[in-house]
Amino acid sequence: MTTGTPQPPIDTSRPHSARVYDSLLGGKDNYPVDQAVAEHLPAEAKAGAFQNRAFMNRATAWLAREGVDQFLDIGTGIPTAPNLHQIAQEIAPASRVVYCDNDPIVLRHAEALLVSSPEGATDYVHADVLEPAKIIEAAHKVLDFDRPVALSLLGLLHFLPDDVDPLGIVRTLTAGLCPGSYVVLSQGASDVNPEGGERGSAEYGKGGIRLALRTREEFTRFFEGLEIVEPGLVTAPEWFRGTPGPLPEFSGVYVAVARIP
Repeated sequence: MTTGTPQPPIDTSRPHSARVYDSLLGGKDNYPVDQAVAEHLPAEAKAGAFQNRAFMNRATAWLAREGVDQFLDIGTGIPTAPNLHQIAQEIAPASRVVYCDNDPIVLRHAEALLVSSPEGATDYVHADVLEPAKIIEAAHKVLDFDRPVALSLLGLLHFLPDDVDPLGIVRTLTAGLCPGSYVVLSQGASDVNPEGGERGSAEYGKGGIRLALRTREEFTRFFEGLEIVEPGLVTAPEWFRGTPGPLPEFSGVYVAVARIP
């Protein structure tokens, strides 16, 4: 939690995925090392960052309209308006939101994430996704896990190589959720533009960041035992509810929303 949390130092000598993402979105909370990575990524990486953000907006709004009023967002990133809690609380003012990230610069901006509607609540957990049990324990202070929670990991899975057991991490997180909860995931694709994916992995790798792009089939494994809702597992621009849908747009980002039965 932010209260009483020591401020860890920010290492400006090495890029961080959250700050590279901020640079791709045109943000100002990044450093030359982050900008260097962003500038050398394929053009689709920048488009993917905006597509991922737009998907978050649409999915959160849909969940709030469906009656979900609790959200756990892991891999929050640097605040970029509108933030998840702003979208949810505009529709359901009593929504309670817990953000989680491990980048010290996100901790510096936590106050922007903690501005809640009077009826609702927001909180921030400074923790690493590699410690899912710790995150769930901290989130219990704000969220009622006997009621549905929407868990989101957006723009995060492709920074979790298989050797850190991302499937196990997601399953540990979902094990703490009751039936009727939702899981919202996105994943950089390795089979949409393989050449671009290899180039992106190489550029991230130069900065010491491991990129774990996955095929559609590999991404599907994260939803085993869950009920994927319409429109299914699609690319980010293709995920929408209602009409009219977005115009066709190339995307190297897979997304899906699934319900826990």
